[in-house]
Amino acid sequence: MALFDIFKKQPAEEDERARAKAAYEKVANLESGGHEARSMRLGMSMLCRAHLDKTFVAGAQQTEAHELAVVVAIQQAKEVPEPPQAPLFQKIKSTNGEALVYLPSEYADEAFAIGMLYQKTELTAQQAIDAAQRLADRICYDTLKLNTAFVALQFLRDELAEAADAAAEEADEGSNPAADADRPQA
Repeated sequence: MALFDIFKKQPAEEDERARAKAAYEKVANLESGGHEARSMRLGMSMLCRAHLDKTFVAGAQQTEAHELAVVVAIQQAKEVPEPPQAPLFQKIKSTNGEALVYLPSEYADEAFAIGMLYQKTELTAQQAIDAAQRLADRICYDTLKLNTAFVALQFLRDELAEAADAAAEEADEGSNPAADADRPQA
């Protein structure tokens, strides 16, 4: 029976991973600069953006879980678990449903590390955004040969903007002379 195992079809997940990696490599190696090639590059850049964002989040979440597991292991005098690793493949929701997207380890590892450092508060939100944007620029300009880069970590940018708006509103309320005039004097 084992002899015939080599003729079995690869599991669906392995096929899907191979297709995702092949799609990435095909677009990254395009020589043409025509409309179709640009369209393919833009499409891949959007998938890479989603991968980068999800990998950043995974880095933050898995770091938190790993640090807790380390504490528990130390308390129980057990072996400390291995640190988490960046996923090279991410399931991304697209207009055509879910797609498996590949990002080479050099990029996935960096996005994951940025998320880890952010979780450990070794990077501020702005530093994480800046680092992720530099990574996005490399992916878009160097690998995908695009003229513009995607915006990395938009969700974190939005959170920072909301926090800044809330702080500005609080500051405005605290220094409003009209509001001060309405307050009773002591």
